[in-house]
Amino acid sequence: MRLTLYTDYSLRVLLYLAGKEGELVTISDLADFYKISRNHLVKVVHNLGLNGHILTTRGRNGGIRLARPAKEIFIGDVVRSTEPDLDLLECFNSATDQCVITRSCSLKSVLFKARADFMGVLDQYSLADLSKASRKTIAAFKSIPIVTER
Repeated sequence: MRLTLYTDYSLRVLLYLAGKEGELVTISDLADFYKISRNHLVKVVHNLGLNGHILTTRGRNGGIRLARPAKEIFIGDVVRSTEPDLDLLECFNSATDQCVITRSCSLKSVLFKARADFMGVLDQYSLADLSKASRKTIAAFKSIPIVTER
C-alpha cells in the first residue's frame, strides 16, 4: 500500500503543529521548513481544516494550529480523511468491480485483512505518540522562530 504525497504532506503539517504546541504557524513557515510548494500546502491546510484537524485564523496575526490536543488526533483518521481511495484492488469496490474471478478469488480476503490490519495499526497512534517518539524532531520545531506574514 502506498500513501499519496498529499497524505504525506498532511501528516508533516500536523507533526509540525504538534511540535509547536498551540502556537500559530503560517503556511509560509511550513513551506520554508519542509521545502514544499506553498500552493500545495494551502490545499492541504484547507482540507485539514475542513476535517477538523486544525484551526485557521485569518488576518495579519493569523495562522494555523491543531484543533484538538495531539493525543486526540489519530494517524488512521488523518489517512482516511486524506486518501481518496484505500481500495487495493478493483474488487474492493463493488460498484466498479469488473473482475470475472471475484467470487472465487481468495486474494481479496487476504488483502482486505492486510488493509484492515494496516489501518488498525495507524488507529493506535496519535500525533502525541509520534511526538514522544521523535523528541529531536520536536526540539528542532521549537528552535525555529515563528515569523508572521504582514
